[in-house]
Amino acid sequence: MANLTPDLERERVKIEKAARDAGLDCFDTVFELVTYDQLNQIAAYGGFPVRYPHWRFGMEYESLSKSYEYGLSKIYELVINNDPCYAYLMEGNEFLDQKLVMAHVFGHCDFFKNNYWFSPTNRKMMDNMANHATRVRRYMDRYGVEAVENFIDLCLSLENLIDRFSPYTPKKIVEPPRSSSDEDEEQFDQQQAHRPDGRLKVHRGYMDSYINPPEFLAEQQRRMAERNERSGVFPEKPEKDVLNFLLHYAPLKPWQQDILSIVREESYYFSPQGMTKIMNEGWASYWHSKILTEKIMDDSEIIDFADRHSGTMAMSPTSFNPYKVGIELFRNIEERWNKGQFGKEWEECQDLSAKKAWDKKTGRGREKIFEVRKHYNDVTFIDEFLTEDFCVEHRMFVYKFNKRTGQYEVDTRDFKAIKKKFLFQLTNFGQPIISVVDANHNNRGELLLTHLFEGVEMQPDYMQETMKNLFAIWSRPVAVATVLDGDPKIVSFDGTEFKHQSLSNLPVGDQNKPEDPK
Repeated sequence: MANLTPDLERERVKIEKAARDAGLDCFDTVFELVTYDQLNQIAAYGGFPVRYPHWRFGMEYESLSKSYEYGLSKIYELVINNDPCYAYLMEGNEFLDQKLVMAHVFGHCDFFKNNYWFSPTNRKMMDNMANHATRVRRYMDRYGVEAVENFIDLCLSLENLIDRFSPYTPKKIVEPPRSSSDEDEEQFDQQQAHRPDGRLKVHRGYMDSYINPPEFLAEQQRRMAERNERSGVFPEKPEKDVLNFLLHYAPLKPWQQDILSIVREESYYFSPQGMTKIMNEGWASYWHSKILTEKIMDDSEIIDFADRHSGTMAMSPTSFNPYKVGIELFRNIEERWNKGQFGKEWEECQDLSAKKAWDKKTGRGREKIFEVRKHYNDVTFIDEFLTEDFCVEHRMFVYKFNKRTGQYEVDTRDFKAIKKKFLFQLTNFGQPIISVVDANHNNRGELLLTHLFEGVEMQPDYMQETMKNLFAIWSRPVAVATVLDGDPKIVSFDGTEFKHQSLSNLPVGDQNKPEDPK
């Protein structure tokens, strides 16, 4: 790795000043020049120069290296969510490419620092990654490479079984059910022995109807019934953070707990990047385009810039490009808020010619996109700002392959269907939502999980391999309630074979609830 050349450093200073003048608020940003081989190594490590040793990083490096050598792909920029931010420029790239990457990086850095969904992330993760690597190497020296690497394999196969929204809610600790010898249990039992119906004690008979009205007694009886029903179930509520549950209650050795905690911590660190991919890339692309075209480039560079930019923004009708959708939505928001094309009056206007000529010159576009950058993630961003006009303009329809013609054709132009499908693909990254519902299933310490069925069944081979790895960590039979071939079932694995049991009551997503006939 090397420092920037004098020419690149001069451009970095100019680009950073232009970014800050435009309102971007970034962490200090450190740029380093690296060879293509070094860049592939860092990219294989997820953007960090040091990670714990594991074969998957070598596999990723081989894939990136061959792809670059055969001319199939090329990494232009790599930036880390850290304070300070670290970004890498590849030696040998053209001077314009380096300027474009630096402007793009400042957009990312502003997003990392100011977007709400990145606020809980560790801003010293580069140091943490190095610490993780040291700890894992220590365990490998002590317990053997094969034993530690095999356990890492198990943990990585489960790394997506987290609750991505838990960092934004108050912390809670899942407690096992207390024994009946606890003081509060004894106190409760003594109270109920005297008042089996939950009735409050009264010293005057005539006050009973006032102190214990019928609705109060009904509520007390309901609470007692719920408590009795929960007393044998742990956890009391479904737990989406499966990794955290295993970390606390699976029969793991201390070194295994530590490795599982490392995988979980890194999974939560990378989670916001998946939750904001469209916005993050769109925001960075918006600013590299604006900064370069208005402040940095000269006339001789415009054609080359247009070539690079259009290559990044290309999107065929049958594919999805987060760079293209993100930048165009931010531009659309800015234009609409500059012209006042929002609010009740705009929504209720039915005159197409009036809406086409609508311009109240409100000038709030720049303010609005900074507000959106701060508060939204991809799901809320698309849900609120994707409009029918936008879909038509950018030909965002649902396509399907026609076997007769051998071509992809428009399947539907229904905006609601398009938006619903888009949001569904973004929710939980299109992965199944799994929760722990009972850690003492069948009263034998078995682990029961449930799949929130949203109309898409889990792949049986993926499900079975995941259950095998859960069994290896839990050391007891594992079962999951899901839907297979349209039939609700509980699939269980006892370490030797899979069994299927039909089931009728499963949690069902909102889109699959029966419609009200009214």
